[in-house]
Amino acid sequence: MASLSGLASALESYRGRDRLIRVLGYCCQLVGGVLVEQCPTRSEVGTRLLVVSTQLSHCRTILRLFDDLSMFVYTKQYGLGAQEEDAFVRLVSVLGNLADQLYYPCEHVAWAADARVLHVDSSRWWTLSTALWALSLLLGVARSLWMLLKLRQRLRSPTAPFTSPLPRGKRRAMEAQMQSEALSLLSNLADLANAVHWLPRGVLWAGRFPPWLVGLMGTISSILSMYQAARAGGQAEATTP
Repeated sequence: MASLSGLASALESYRGRDRLIRVLGYCCQLVGGVLVEQCPTRSEVGTRLLVVSTQLSHCRTILRLFDDLSMFVYTKQYGLGAQEEDAFVRLVSVLGNLADQLYYPCEHVAWAADARVLHVDSSRWWTLSTALWALSLLLGVARSLWMLLKLRQRLRSPTAPFTSPLPRGKRRAMEAQMQSEALSLLSNLADLANAVHWLPRGVLWAGRFPPWLVGLMGTISSILSMYQAARAGGQAEATTP
């Protein structure tokens, strides 16, 4: 009952529904792709699952039509990252926010072109939005790698003379942050693999992934994202008086 209550609570929020739709969509693509390629007797079931996956992806695209304002507010609040102590983290974060901010209107134009609301070439706008998404993911990978390097150096650096070692609580917090950055890194790498696949052919491995591999990468990223969200929610509850 507690798990059902937690699921119902998560589905009441937009982010919670989006995470669930995302993981279901990619799982359908993974299973459907495997059935189509490896199980000829069940290829019809696999095809139906791939159709479900496509429809869930369209659902998320339409829901993202309303994300521009929240992204703008976040970008404005972050600004130039004056609160960040590290200059590299500040740079990649600002560039990542800019890429995310531009991604949404590009995707909206592509969707409107496919829906014949606008008379423009949708493929160009889909390519541009995918490239912006890939850039944002690449910046996220760079940020996580940098943070992991810095945190590892701080944890493993020899204690200088006449200085006390890190308090246990601070050390645990840094280790938890390292784990969070590692999960973000893996999630972004999985999404980046798919983003490159959806770019025009000729760009690295673009267009070479079979449906099941796209589903696998997306499922890995989605599960990691859900785990991080649940973990963050649990930590928030634990710290609430």
